[in-house]
Amino acid sequence: KQDFEPLRADMETAIGLPVKMFFASDYAGVIEAMRFNKVQLGWFGNKSAIDAVDRAGGEVFCQCIDKDGNPGYWSLIVVHKDSPINTLEELFAKSKELTFSNGDPQSTSGFLVPGYYAFAKNKVDPKTAFKATRNGNHEANALAVANKQVDAATFNSEAMYKLEARNPEAAKKLKPIWKSPLIASDPMVVKADLDPDLKQKISAFFTKYGKTD
Repeated sequence: KQDFEPLRADMETAIGLPVKMFFASDYAGVIEAMRFNKVQLGWFGNKSAIDAVDRAGGEVFCQCIDKDGNPGYWSLIVVHKDSPINTLEELFAKSKELTFSNGDPQSTSGFLVPGYYAFAKNKVDPKTAFKATRNGNHEANALAVANKQVDAATFNSEAMYKLEARNPEAAKKLKPIWKSPLIASDPMVVKADLDPDLKQKISAFFTKYGKTD
């Protein structure tokens, strides 16, 4: 909430309307809030954005890029830095002895991409391959590995940058052992039935935000 407060205030000034923030512990909560018009604008992952369009009357209007202009990021599987495991093959070889935290089922980088590229392509079912499997969001997964509560977890490169800034000691305890192909960056979704002038103001705000003339 603290991280987003400057953006909220700037957006409120730019569009001339009060802007309230809504947070949920998973993407499904945001999708349902948009479906019932409690949320009119959301930052989603690719998979959850599709669901927001299909189920909640959403409309994609822009894509996030990083500070260097890259239009993507990477899914990761991480272990503790002290772990003897260094590759995906080693993880699978010892999986029956290990605990694993998968991502939010609505997460592109935390669930969908590793589910296909790391697991399905290697004919491994994460629900049955490990001694125990659970689900968590990116930050929860990273901290669970850093604190040795689980042996391995999904994560992503964007969340790693944030963790390095916010909790560098925890970030130093993580060791990526797998990196996905490039994933298209997150889309922003607005309710399709909003007033067209308001949608234009929102789009103009986000596409110009953080850029210098």
